Amino acid sequence: MKPWAPLVKFFVLTYALMWACFITVAVTGIPVYAPLGGVLVLLGTFAPSLVALWLTSRTEGDTGVRALLGGVVKWRVPVRWYLFALAYIPAIKLTAALIHRVATGAWPRFGDDPWYLILAGITVSTPFQAGEEIGWRGYALPRLAARFGLGRASILLGLIWACWHLPQFFIPEADTYGQSFFVYLLQVTALSVALAWLYARTNGSLLLVMLLHAAVNNAKDIVPSALPGASNPFALSASLLAWLTVTLLWICAGYFLTTMRHRAEKLE
Repeated sequence: MKPWAPLVKFFVLTYALMWACFITVAVTGIPVYAPLGGVLVLLGTFAPSLVALWLTSRTEGDTGVRALLGGVVKWRVPVRWYLFALAYIPAIKLTAALIHRVATGAWPRFGDDPWYLILAGITVSTPFQAGEEIGWRGYALPRLAARFGLGRASILLGLIWACWHLPQFFIPEADTYGQSFFVYLLQVTALSVALAWLYARTNGSLLLVMLLHAAVNNAKDIVPSALPGASNPFALSASLLAWLTVTLLWICAGYFLTTMRHRAEKLE
């Protein structure tokens, strides 16, 4: 089998399964909270890990599957990485809000959810992030890094990961509905760099990556950046806060990429 074949197969099948499920929901108008809609959304969301586990089982057997799943329970890492995973997005968002205040003289709108509900949401959500992270960071990232190096692999995977989400921009119940996909692409690619950096620094802990992923999903609206009334995902229009967030994410991504280049990061 050619070296690229498993990765290409992984991406093709992951896209095919997720897009089939999400496009069905978008085109038919099935509510995501209805039983059928929920099943389709859940199946599509878990596509990366389902495909990764299936491919690993076929090529490496039970030993490979156990090794892939091992990252999910790799919790013995320094406390500072737990703090980083929890605080990264809140720090980005609050810094963007402060810059917004200095630049415009007015604070942006802050979210209404109290901190303890956000923390509870992160706790509940973290296990479900295995549905993506076993595939993206557990299966695809090490294989891409072996060919391109960790830094370039994290950017390439970020672009693929972001585009994989495109159908949800056409589902009314999704929080990305009608928002600028271009801005989202920039944000997610920068986040992919941060996730890869954290994965390498924790010696392949998918649990810490899942925690950061959950924090992104649940803490991003402490300072909401969605553009009210947006209806064209292919427009470049976005809120000032969204652009500030993108800028800060890429400043941090630049630092992460620099450390990746200066250190021989290994993925286990």
